Amino acid sequence: MRGVSIIPIIPQTLDMPTPFPHLLSPSPPSAVAPAAVVLSQDEQKRVAAYRAVDFVQSGMVLGLGTGSTAVHALDRIADLLRRGVLHDIVGIPTSKQTESIARALKIPLSDLDAHPVIDLSIDGADEVDPFLNLVKGRGGSLLREKMIEGATKKFIVIVDESKMVGRLGGSGLAVPVEIVPFGWSYTLSKLKALFELERGFNAKLRTRVEEDGKEVPFVTDNGNYIIDLYFENGIERDLGMLSDSLLRIVGVAEHGMFLGMATSVIVANKDGEITVINK
Repeated sequence: MRGVSIIPIIPQTLDMPTPFPHLLSPSPPSAVAPAAVVLSQDEQKRVAAYRAVDFVQSGMVLGLGTGSTAVHALDRIADLLRRGVLHDIVGIPTSKQTESIARALKIPLSDLDAHPVIDLSIDGADEVDPFLNLVKGRGGSLLREKMIEGATKKFIVIVDESKMVGRLGGSGLAVPVEIVPFGWSYTLSKLKALFELERGFNAKLRTRVEEDGKEVPFVTDNGNYIIDLYFENGIERDLGMLSDSLLRIVGVAEHGMFLGMATSVIVANKDGEITVINK
């Protein structure tokens, strides 16, 4: 069963000044009540990330996530290390980007070969359904994320409220599939065939534009390509069976559905409230 609790932001529980002190100040004496403060999406991400870092303890091996939400967690961890609140932390980055940021913040790093069991991973998600299944990988790091977060004892997902969906794919945005470059068009055709009867389905190779304006395939940290799947009404199939079908296609390395992996999801809303949903 999953438990849901609303956790107010309380300044005493933080080890440093809250990033949003204007939310915590008592109302000044006035005949007119002040207007409610609405957090931006990035502020929501930061609130959720800081709450997740409360679960970090000294001596832990940490999976370090990728993306704009996870960066806030990296900043918080680095600050606690600098001030001696945390010590003996080892981080396992889920991407080259995260590795670069963590090194700049002086977070000690290692890899999955040296630490095959990870105490805690903190990462964002592109979508979260009511059963805590996730879509991840719109930033392109899904394979490494799934390997590292699959090796963790506790996986905490941090999101703003816009990432909550009724079913995976429900946002209308990409559900990524990482594939090997060799024969990519053949693999794309097999993926399209898998959904040929699906109304409103589309699949296309992810590309990027170089400085000279040339469009080229997006390449992951593993040297692979990504096919983005789009569902007009979200994924209406059994997710477990779909996962198996995708992985049976020759050329598919991994997909961006993270099924049953999250142990907790921390959701921040525009009012600064935090909802913790436990598996």
